[in-house]
Amino acid sequence: MSAAQKTTILRAWVRFMKSGLQFEQFTKALYNHLIQHCSFIAHYDRAGFYSYYFEAGDSTAHFLSQFDSRGPCSSMEYGGNYWLSGECEDLNRAMIAEGEAIIPSLLDTGHRRQEAADIATATALLAKHGISAEEIGRSCGADRSTAEAPKAQQELLPYG
Repeated sequence: MSAAQKTTILRAWVRFMKSGLQFEQFTKALYNHLIQHCSFIAHYDRAGFYSYYFEAGDSTAHFLSQFDSRGPCSSMEYGGNYWLSGECEDLNRAMIAEGEAIIPSLLDTGHRRQEAADIATATALLAKHGISAEEIGRSCGADRSTAEAPKAQQELLPYG
């Protein structure tokens, strides 16, 4: 890979991170570098890769862990650091260095997105069974007996 190609990919990486990981900034060249030189599985195509790693907060955090200088920077797909050697070692290490200032806030955003998605899922599951989140908060009080709780709650929640 030429120095010019490496520069193009590094610039794309920085733009992608600074955009908050927006699909429009996830270039084909960046995708190809990740699957060819950073030990990531292709997930069929660029859109499939993006969907797998960047639509859920937990997956985003898992992806970013490979480039987070505060950790071991191991390949999140295969383990090990062999992706940090060879022809693209300089570029891959530069990607880690460029992420130092940006990755912590991206991780925070990913964790908040995941928390919101988890709460929405939990709320939907409770509603499916006729239970509201507010009702659970009230039902955890010491003044409510087990006999007063709906059957599903009796099985899930401790009562006094």
